[in-house]
Amino acid sequence: MRPIAKAYVACVILLGTFAFAQAYAAWHCESRLRFAIYLALTLIGSSLKITLPTVNGTMSVSFFFVLISIAQLSMGETIAIGGSGFLVQYFWRIKSKPKLVQAAFNLSLAAVAAAIAWRLFNWGWLRSAGLEFPLMMAAAAVAYFLVNTIPVGAIIALTEDKSVLRVWRDCYLWAFPYYLLGAALAGALYWGSKVAGWQVAMLGLPSLYLIYRSYHTYLKRLNDEKRAAEDQRRYAEDQRRYAESISDLHLRTIEALALAIEAKDQTTHDHLQRVQVYALEIGREMGLTDVELEALRAASVLHDIGKLAVPEHIISKPGKLTVEEFDKMKIHPIVGAEILEHVCFPYPVVPIVRSHHEKWDGNGYPDGLKGDAIPTGARILAAVDCLDALASDRQYRRAIPLDDALAYVVKEAGARFDPKVVEILQRRYQELNSKADVKAPDRPRLSRDVKVTRGKAPSAGFEKTLPRPEVPGHQPVEFLERIGAARQEAQILLEITSNIGSSLSLDATLSIFATGLAKLVPYGGIAVYLRKDAVVKCEFALGEDARLFSSLEIPIGQGLSGWVVENKKPIVNGNPAVEPGYLNDPDKFTRMRSALAVPLEGVSGVLGALTLYDPGKDAFTRDHLRIVMAISSKLGVTIENAVKYQQAEHGAVLDYLTHLPNARALFMHLQSEVHDCREKGIPLIVLVCDLDGFKAVNDRLGHLEGNRLLQVLAAALRRQCRPQDYVARMGGDEFAITVRGVPACDAGAIVERFQNAAS
Repeated sequence: MRPIAKAYVACVILLGTFAFAQAYAAWHCESRLRFAIYLALTLIGSSLKITLPTVNGTMSVSFFFVLISIAQLSMGETIAIGGSGFLVQYFWRIKSKPKLVQAAFNLSLAAVAAAIAWRLFNWGWLRSAGLEFPLMMAAAAVAYFLVNTIPVGAIIALTEDKSVLRVWRDCYLWAFPYYLLGAALAGALYWGSKVAGWQVAMLGLPSLYLIYRSYHTYLKRLNDEKRAAEDQRRYAEDQRRYAESISDLHLRTIEALALAIEAKDQTTHDHLQRVQVYALEIGREMGLTDVELEALRAASVLHDIGKLAVPEHIISKPGKLTVEEFDKMKIHPIVGAEILEHVCFPYPVVPIVRSHHEKWDGNGYPDGLKGDAIPTGARILAAVDCLDALASDRQYRRAIPLDDALAYVVKEAGARFDPKVVEILQRRYQELNSKADVKAPDRPRLSRDVKVTRGKAPSAGFEKTLPRPEVPGHQPVEFLERIGAARQEAQILLEITSNIGSSLSLDATLSIFATGLAKLVPYGGIAVYLRKDAVVKCEFALGEDARLFSSLEIPIGQGLSGWVVENKKPIVNGNPAVEPGYLNDPDKFTRMRSALAVPLEGVSGVLGALTLYDPGKDAFTRDHLRIVMAISSKLGVTIENAVKYQQAEHGAVLDYLTHLPNARALFMHLQSEVHDCREKGIPLIVLVCDLDGFKAVNDRLGHLEGNRLLQVLAAALRRQCRPQDYVARMGGDEFAITVRGVPACDAGAIVERFQNAAS
C-alpha cells in the first residue's frame, strides 16, 4: 500500500474512533426493548448480503434500520446499530479471513456515516428552513449512502491506481435508488409508528427481503452480462490466436521455401534478407496497404524459388550464360508462381513472383508486361533485387561498389525499372543499406557438407569404368608422374628445412618458409600465431587478407588457431570466418573459405599454430596436411630459437626492472646522437639525475618498495619525454636523459620540468 493510502486509512480510523467516543459520551436510551429489537432487526438485515461486482466486497439491507434509527433513536444508539450491522455483514459467512486494518477501516466508516446522517437529519437549521420530514429523510439517506461508498471507492482507487469517480460509479452508484427506496419505506414506518407505536417497524422485514431479492436479481443479471462479455472476449481471443497460428504457418512455410532456395543457390541467403529490407521500406513510402506489404515481404524471400527447376550447373556457372542456358533460366518466374499457387497465401504473392523480371518498357519476361500493368510489388522487387545483386559477390563476378550499382539502376530508370521506385531508391539507398546491414536472425543452415557413412552402394550399383590399357614392357605414365612428384617434394622439403635454420631472425625465417611451402601446398594466405599468455597473436602473415589476420589476438581454445593450440590437433578445411570474429569489428571479414591449421611444437611444448587459408571451398587435402605436419616440428623448433634470440637481444639493451634502455644502450645512443647533432649543428642537452635518500628507502622499507619507487620514477620520466628525447637507467638510482634541439639557455626549465615530474 502506498504511503498516501496508508495516511488516508489512518485518518478514517481516527474519525471513526472520534465518532464512537462521541456516541459513548452522549449515550442515551429511552427504551432498551426498542433498541434491542432494532438491533436484532439490523443484524438480520446484515445477514442478507450480496457480493458486489468488480470489487471484493459485500452490501446488505441493514441500511434500512439505520435510517429508521436516525429518525427514532439517539445518535449513540444509531452509531451502535450501524457498527453492529457492519460487524455481522463483514464477519458472517465469509470465504477468507479479513485483515484487521480492513475491518477497522470499514467499522470506522460505518460509525462516521451513521453520525453524519443522524446529525444532518436532526439539524435544527433544516427544520427552521421549512424542510419537511420526507426531504430530511431523503437528505439523511443520501448522506449515509455517500459517506458509506465514496471513501471505500477512494481507498480502492488509491490501492489499484484507478480513478475514484470511475470506481465509485462502476461499483456503488447502481445501489443509490435502493437507498432512496429505503428512505421512503423508513419514512412510512416512522409515520406508522406515530399511530400504532414503534413495533410497526417489524413490518419492514418483508419489504427488506423484497429489496434483497431485487439486489440479488439485478446482480445476477450483471454477472450474466459479464459472463457473456467474458465468453465473447474469449471467443475473440481464440479467433486472434487462430489467426496468429495461420500467420505463423505461412511464416514457417516461407522459411521452409527459403531454405529450399538456399539448397539450390547458396549466394541467396544474405541477399534475400537485404532485398526484403529494401523492398518493405520502399513499399511503405509508396503507400502500399498492410496486405500488399505482407505479400511483398513473402515475395522478397521467395521470388527465386523457381530456380529449383533450373539445372544447378547453370545457376552456379562462374561466367556468362549461353542463349540456351538463358532460356532455361527464364522459366524460373513461371515455375516459382506455379509452386506458390499451391500454398494459398492470404495475400497476393504469386503475381509479384511471376512478374519480378518484367521491365518497365515491356521487354522483360515471362509475359512482356509494361508500365503500370506490372504489379507494384514486382516493380519494387525488380529494382532492389538488381541493386543488391550488383553490390554482392556472384559466381561470375565480384561485387561492385554500392554507388556504382545505384548509378546503373538510375541509368535504367524508365527502361528496366519504374522511375518512381528508382527515385525513392536514389534518395534513400544509404539509409536502406544501413538498415539492411543490421544482422537479421539466423535461419537454420542446410547440411550440405555432411558426409553420410552408411549405405554401401546405390540399388542400381556404381558406374563401371574400364581400366586404362597397359602397353607391354612400359610402366604406366601415372606411376612415373608419382615418382617424379615424390622426388620433387623431398627436394623442396630438404631445401625448406635447410634454409629456415640459416637465420635467427623470426621474420626472415618465416618468409623463407612461406615461399618454400607455396611450392608444395598452394594457399591464398598464411599466418603464424604464437602463444602469449591466454591468447595466440599473429606474428607473421602473408598473402590475401594478410593485414586482417596480422591484427588478430585469438583466445586459446577459440577460433581455428586457438583450438589447435589448446588441443594439439590439426584442422583441415575449417571455416576461416571464425578467426576474424575476434576483432569485434563487423566491417572486417575475410573472403577465405578454407583453412588448414597445425600446432607448432618446440622443446618446451606447443608455442603456436601455423594456419594456411584459401578462398576455395575445401581447398586442402589430407596430402597437404601430411606435408605441413612433416615440416611443422622443424619449424616449431626454429621459431622457438628465433624467439629466444629476440628476447636475449632485447634484454641486452633493456633494463629488466624499469623497461628503460640500460647503460649499454645509452652509450650506443649517445655515440650516434652526439655525432649527428655535431654534424647538423643541433643543440643537445644531457641530464643525469639520481634519487636523494634512496638508500634510506631500501634500508627502512626493503628492496621491493625501492624497486617499485624506481618503476614509478621511470614511468614519470618517460611521460615527460618528447618523441625525440631519450631516457635510460644507468644503474641503481641513476638515470640519464638526452634532450635534442633545445638551446642551453632553456636547460634550467627542462631540469625543473623533470624535477617536478619526479616529485
